[in-house]
Amino acid sequence: MRGALRLGGLAAHVAPRPTVSAARAALRHMVSHLVLDSRPRHLTRELSRLAHGSVRVNLNLLGEAVLGTEAARERRDGTIALIERLDVDYVSLKVSSVVAPHSPWGLEDAVTAICDELRPVYRAAAAHGTFVNLDMEEYRDLDLTLTVFMRILSEPEFLSLHAGIVLQAYLPDAMGAYTRLLEWASARRAQGGAPVKARIVKGANLSMERVDAEWHGWPLATWHTKLETDAHYKRLLDAALTPSATEAVRIGLAGHNLFDIAYAHLLAHERGVADAMDVEMLLGMAERVAPAICADVGAVRLYTPVVRPQEFDVAIAYLVRRLEEVANPQNFLSSAFRSAHDPSALHEEERRFRAAVCTVAHAVPGRHRGTPLPLGSGFSNQPDRDPSTRAARDWASAVAGRVPASQLGVDIAAQAWVDDVAQADAVLARAVEAGIAWGATSPAERAGVLETASGRLEQARTALVEVMAAEAGKTLDQADPEVSEVVDFAAYYARSARALADVRGATAVPRRVTLVTPPWNFPVAIPGGSVLAALAAGSAVVLKPAPAVRRCAAVLAQCLWDAGVPREALQLVDCAEDPVGCALVADARVEQVILTGAYETAELFTRLRPGLRLLAETSGKNAIIVTPSADLDLAVRDVVQSAFGHAGQKCSAASLLVLVGSVGTSKRFVRQLRDAASSLTVGMPQDLDSQVGPLIAPPTGRLVSGLTRLGVGERWLLEPRPLNAERTLWTPGIRTGVRPGSEAHLTEYFGPVLSVMTAPTLDAAIDIANGVAYGLTSGLQSLDAGEISRWLERIEAGNLYVNRGITGAIVQRQPFGGWKRSAVGPGAKAGGPHYVERLSGWAADPVPGASWDEELVASLARDYAPQDPAALACERNVLRYVTAGTEIRVGTRAAVADVARVVAAAAAVSPQTRVTVATRPDASLAAVLEASGLSVTVEDDAAWAARMTALPQARVRAVGQVPSDARTASVAIFDDPVTMSARLEVFPFVKEQAISITAHRFGTPSAVAHDVDVTAARSAS
Repeated sequence: MRGALRLGGLAAHVAPRPTVSAARAALRHMVSHLVLDSRPRHLTRELSRLAHGSVRVNLNLLGEAVLGTEAARERRDGTIALIERLDVDYVSLKVSSVVAPHSPWGLEDAVTAICDELRPVYRAAAAHGTFVNLDMEEYRDLDLTLTVFMRILSEPEFLSLHAGIVLQAYLPDAMGAYTRLLEWASARRAQGGAPVKARIVKGANLSMERVDAEWHGWPLATWHTKLETDAHYKRLLDAALTPSATEAVRIGLAGHNLFDIAYAHLLAHERGVADAMDVEMLLGMAERVAPAICADVGAVRLYTPVVRPQEFDVAIAYLVRRLEEVANPQNFLSSAFRSAHDPSALHEEERRFRAAVCTVAHAVPGRHRGTPLPLGSGFSNQPDRDPSTRAARDWASAVAGRVPASQLGVDIAAQAWVDDVAQADAVLARAVEAGIAWGATSPAERAGVLETASGRLEQARTALVEVMAAEAGKTLDQADPEVSEVVDFAAYYARSARALADVRGATAVPRRVTLVTPPWNFPVAIPGGSVLAALAAGSAVVLKPAPAVRRCAAVLAQCLWDAGVPREALQLVDCAEDPVGCALVADARVEQVILTGAYETAELFTRLRPGLRLLAETSGKNAIIVTPSADLDLAVRDVVQSAFGHAGQKCSAASLLVLVGSVGTSKRFVRQLRDAASSLTVGMPQDLDSQVGPLIAPPTGRLVSGLTRLGVGERWLLEPRPLNAERTLWTPGIRTGVRPGSEAHLTEYFGPVLSVMTAPTLDAAIDIANGVAYGLTSGLQSLDAGEISRWLERIEAGNLYVNRGITGAIVQRQPFGGWKRSAVGPGAKAGGPHYVERLSGWAADPVPGASWDEELVASLARDYAPQDPAALACERNVLRYVTAGTEIRVGTRAAVADVARVVAAAAAVSPQTRVTVATRPDASLAAVLEASGLSVTVEDDAAWAARMTALPQARVRAVGQVPSDARTASVAIFDDPVTMSARLEVFPFVKEQAISITAHRFGTPSAVAHDVDVTAARSAS
């Protein structure tokens, strides 16, 4: 086998397509006892071989991931074709396979849609006498599946139909689900209906349930131990195997544990219900024991997956779960295999069985979900609401009902209106006084207020979601995580405030007034994060919201005032952009401006006030690259989510898709992409089934072009269409044939339109992604460690995502901020360890007993080593630092000691750092510069300023005085006084880069994700 693999690896370089085809055929043959070929002639042969005597089959049609309506319809029709076969009497299917992915908040709409799709299945089953079993894998589908099952079988035409549903014993909720099923089935029987069947399994999706719980910060939906699951399995059997219960709900016992099968068999016989129970086992897992069970228990039904050969790769997830089960030493099959050479293995199974029986009588919770996890001592992210729980869905329904008539924030916003420049002058006068008082509080005091604010914001989740939906058009799946984010900002920046007192070699000197000018697309998290960070740094804040979302800002500000932020320290100012807004930006009393918005706005601000200290997160033109080694099903899912969430109105949204090599000609990939995007439900936020909400306003300018006009050689794979008279609801658009350098390649449209490009190689794809002026987020879909490493080495963006979506950065996990034109000024990543400290001023504070070189070495190891504080098992989230290509400018009145510290910090990061000086250095300065080993050039202020402003991007550590006109949107100048803090002095010479890599495959840890070295040195330039 190993020799064949080596030979195949060599052949693949010469003849890739024939080699891959041969490899697939070989793999299909290897697992043909686990997964059957669904082609009619092959299936007939296999079924005649399997179904004999007391052995029957239960067919489950596998296929490519159901990402849209077309794939769902194909799966449904394929299942109907199986039902219509004369040699098939039993099929299984999941509700998630017959309908496109739906909003988890819109359960009622999903139930209606699924019932519509399932009626033809049940009609075919009734006509052909075929039993249909509804399967489920994910906990989130439990309520959905049960509701669908009961609703459709309550319809008169299906009253006499005998059908089934699965219940998973590893869920504490299974007992409540069974009780609900029994009550319904008993009432159905009383009306003359047929009994139904509950297929009781232990559950086979534990690994993915762990991923789901860990990633969201939710309680694990399943039991935590195998003992608990085994006990609950028996608890369900004890409740179900009674004469009264089996009159309405018959039992399918699914499993391979001979102790459990014997237990259920004896229990059923003892209670006189043996004819109401049958046994099911997995194809390929029961060859040795099935005959014995048939002899003692009766008929055995084999759960048998079938798949078309061209879709065989989609069976991998199923096979992974099966192999994981067999490999688990606690699994009965594993013990059974070992018992051939280790008799003690079955003794251990006996011990486990007895322990589970003794545990059956223990009191147990009805569910795990919905109960908050205990808080740890450190920072932890606030979980979103969990739509799998009824309480959360009821909450969402109540919120949605209030959205159309919501008036939240109206009164507060009206009180914040500033008519003229004179009123703005009074606002700033109050802000200066408040800034002095607020800055005089200790970091610990400010942290306490922010911690209170974190709790208050969580308490206001309902109001914040309502106002975002009502004013900004945010669907619930977008608004709810935004509240979690602002709650996180408050808690995280409270910790950052406390850390200000611990910076070695410097003392924080708060800046008195910060102006915050946020965008409309994240109307709570972005203004909230900016305001909270500035407050943490000791600055008073003037918050000027985007006009379209003034109510959101008003509700946010009220939360912070209620938490104890002084009203003078946080002033809400609603005003016209000109002249009042411009006057605020231009006023020298504003010591810094935090902007999130378009790059053009940053340019405007720097023109309004030359020398302005501006810290801005600006535009993005973000690409996802998909290589042939990717899991194409998952790639499509992530691309569609990244491109069309919030109607593409995110600076982090995927607006470019670059397909490498054979992916560019893959009919399957293109079909799935079109199907997934076209199946998204577009609607208003009060409709809980909406997956794509409205634009903030009718499209204008570039967005009109993006939605309605094609460039040379382009065509619509999916043409966007307006759905309402206001032209704010648009279906997703996908254009193909986009050429390098075209408008669609380079322009940020900021709407629901995706541009698709192709590239022959990964390096060519990276060139396309890097060919835009921005560098905010970027994604790669690949299962090849070498490709991932190459991409991480070359891609130019601040937030990198591998095998996942590229939006939805989470505080601390993925600190957010870009490179190139996506970032303006001397700031740091929001939600990261340096953000608050960059908003403060600093004064030098001597560090006794340590040399500067020692401080640098210690800081590089402590503050600038790659770090993953979230430490998730399912995802690697590493913040690393790369050399930034920063230039040192030694201006007039530069102190030699300051220059010495700065050049030493630069040399520790990058020996290639360039130094320019305004005048020929004197002897002492010349000696320092010569000793540094760095390249030194004499360049007068005028020439230097002209060169800087002519560069597309520049980053400068200034020592001494430098020309203010050099500080433009494209030139980030770090001109704070030089301190004795190595942490602060190293920062200008590095760029932060957040890397997020999915670290599992179907819940199993991924070797590829951990083989990638994210610590490898690289340069941002």
